[in-house]
Formats: sequence, structure tokens, C-alpha cells
Amino acid sequence: MARPDKESYDVIIIGAGISGLVCGCYLAKAGQRVLIAEQHNKPGGYCTSFRRGHFTFDAAAHCFGGYRKDGLTRKIFEDLGIDKKLNIIKSNPSDIVTTPHHRASFWTDLDQTINEFQSLFPEEQQNVKKFFNLLVNPDGNFFIRMRRQTLKNLLDSFFTNDELKTVLAAPLLGLGGLPPSLMSAFVGVKLYSEFLLDGGYHPEGGMQTLSNTLAARFRELGGELLLSSPVKKIRVQDSAIRGVVLESEDFVSSRYIVSNCDARQTFLKLIGQEEIEQEFLDKLNNMTPSISNFILYLGLDEHFEDLPNPGATQCYFSHYDLDKAYQAAQEGDVEHYGGYMFYVSKEMRTLLAIIPAPFRNKDYWINHKTSFSETFMRHIEKNSIPHLSKHVVFKEAATPHTLYRYTLNYRGASFGWAGTPSQLAVEGFKKYSSIQGLYFTGHWTTQGLGISGVAYVGQDTAKIILRKEKMSYNGN
Repeated sequence: MARPDKESYDVIIIGAGISGLVCGCYLAKAGQRVLIAEQHNKPGGYCTSFRRGHFTFDAAAHCFGGYRKDGLTRKIFEDLGIDKKLNIIKSNPSDIVTTPHHRASFWTDLDQTINEFQSLFPEEQQNVKKFFNLLVNPDGNFFIRMRRQTLKNLLDSFFTNDELKTVLAAPLLGLGGLPPSLMSAFVGVKLYSEFLLDGGYHPEGGMQTLSNTLAARFRELGGELLLSSPVKKIRVQDSAIRGVVLESEDFVSSRYIVSNCDARQTFLKLIGQEEIEQEFLDKLNNMTPSISNFILYLGLDEHFEDLPNPGATQCYFSHYDLDKAYQAAQEGDVEHYGGYMFYVSKEMRTLLAIIPAPFRNKDYWINHKTSFSETFMRHIEKNSIPHLSKHVVFKEAATPHTLYRYTLNYRGASFGWAGTPSQLAVEGFKKYSSIQGLYFTGHWTTQGLGISGVAYVGQDTAKIILRKEKMSYNGN
């Protein structure tokens, strides 16, 4: 762990996830003195990769969306000058959903996707077209109307075929951690527009390449990044930020702090309850985190060619009851969950398989990790890739407790707070706080989900601080 080079900074960012890195780049680009302190030994949060022998695995996130021309992610990458430093590969189709009676693909060409769904569900042809057109071009009042509605409400307003509604909603259970009966319609539409209708983008070399490129750009712009440097305390005096105390006990002062880490950790551990009003503390304790994941990392032998659609994210469900699946996931019941997502690399050398799972505790996963892995593997072999185990030459798994260690996210949450209607854009968790100089970024703001979402929040948080700086400079 290095010591910070400067005694004080304009901004200290806690956490080098994608949102923290993007925020730091924009601030440093504008001439701010910025320090990012990251507890892990590499930048990226869930957007990291690791090597095991000849295999490279993405730790959690394996692709991103919003990289179409004028897309959110592309605009930010171009803004920061990293688009030319990355080789972005697009999968087509990006996602494939398989259920007992249907197989639907999401293609680069929207009309092709619409035509496929219309052919699968001919009685819903007009409704399919109207629904996908809404996803691409929502009217100005749509998000206001849908603010307190669930995704189920939205799907029910378009379709009568329950199997079609499940095929449309199934991938969102993996992408957002909720069934349509609980997921905010706003969140569901954003996941669709940014991940399914414009998804399947992979940085050559793995997700770590993206995080490393952002970190390198941050340093080029004059920012300082400290890895393996957990923040121990956010120092507050007279309801205003003063700086942070690192685990090394070094105090580093700053005028602003941006938290890109778990909201509960920020308020309860780093700031402390004594600085928090009781009303907000009650609100914090009533917030629900998103579910975590169990992830299988499989290295495959070189001669295993019979793999389905390398490069596409595959979503499989053996039934159509997503509420039942969600309840089973909360109980850690692989048998009754009946689904999973998996991704085969384009080189056909690695396979990443993901299923929602409860956090429980460390001892639980020590005792259940092996049996959970074996059951998960049997389901994949039975339903998607026969004889897969014969071609596996390396196997490792990450439990929800592993994901907690990666990021310190509360209960190993995969998506920050659960994306329910009541937890959308919640006051006190957005990009600014009641403590002077304290700001937030990332998926714990209740405003951003996924890489494109948190990248946008990082950009916006930086803009808020820079506007504040301009007002202070002008004497306002």
C-alpha cells in the first residue's frame, strides 16, 4: 500500500468500481486533485478478471450494454478518450432465452428481434411491436406514469400470453435480481434498453481490461489511485466533510468525498450513527439489498467444440413461475429455482454460469459450496450442455460470501439496493447527502444499475461537484 502523494485533495473517492473510476476521470480531467482509495488489490469491483493457469475468467460481470452509436456507455468512453484504447467485441445474438416451449434471441437488428418474437407468439404480433417500440422510444411521460408500477404491471398492460411475459422477464431476474412482480417498471425498461436491446459488448482481454484502462486514464489525467487501501473512517466536523482516515491510520483531507461503496458501510461504519439523523437511520435500516449470486468458473479442454452460441449470454428456465424461482433463490434451493444464466467465451475455453443465491454466512457456504456446485452442474448438463463435466479441466466457484470479500457489498448484493418501485430514486441515497461535501456514485444511489447505469451516475456526480465548484468560484 502506497502513501498518498498529497496532504490534501479536492475530492477523495472511496472505491474504484466503474462508477468511481468514471467519476474520478471526469473530475481529474476538469483539473481537480483527486484520490481514489480502493480496498481490493485491483480496480473494477465486480468488473474484474482473474487467471487460473491458462484460463482467464471474469469475476462477475462479463459484458456491458449501451455501446451503440450515441449510447450512454459509448459517449462516456469517447468523452474520456478510452474508446480507442479498447477493442470492444459485439456478440450477435447478445442474449438467448430458453424455456420448455420457446427459444428467443435478442439480435443486433431490432426488427429481427421483433420478428422472432412475433413468429413465436403470432397471436401477440401487434403487441410485441408496440412493446419493443416503447422500449426504444418511450414517450415523455412514460417514466412518470411507471414510477410506482412494477414490471408485471407493464407486461400485463401489453400482453395476455403468460409464457411470452415469462420469456421477456426471465433474463431480468438474472440481470436485476427480481421477478417482474417486484421489479420496478422503470428499472425493467432501462435493463431492456441498455442490456438486452443494446447488449453483448465484451472488451477483448476480459472485464479487467476495461477497469485497468479506466484506471490508467485516471492516472494520465493527474489522479492518484491507491489499491489495497481501505478507508477506515470518513471524518466529519460540524456536519461537513473533513477527509478520510485510511487503514494505515494516515489522515488525508479533502473538500469533497464521493462514496462508491456499499451505502450501509458508508453511513454506519465510515461515518457513524452519531452523525446520522434518526429519521434517515430508520430509512436506511428498512432498505432491502438485492440478492447475491453463486458463480461457477469452468475451464474447458481444447477439443470441446459442441458448445451453444459462444459469446451470447444464455438464460434457461425449466418452468414459467418466476415468483416461485425467486422464492427458491432466496432459500438457496437450486432444484426448485429451475433456471440459470451462462456464458461461453468466444474462444470456447471458459464457461461462466450464474444463479441467484442467498448470503447466509461464511460457515453456511463452507459447508454447502461443494454440494451447491455439483447440483448446479447437473442442471446445466441435463438442460443445456450434455456431458459438460467430461470436458471440464478446471472448476472453481464464487459464493455470495466471496462476492462480499471482493467489494464489501452488504450481504454480497449483486445490484446494490433491490430495484423495487419503493426503492427508486430514494431521497438521501441519491448523488448528494445532508452532510456538506459528501456525494455518492454507483449502484447504491438507487439511480443506476449495470455498467452503463453506474457509468452514467459517475459522470453525473462529477458534474454536480464541478457545478458546485463553479458556484463557489463565482462567490455564490
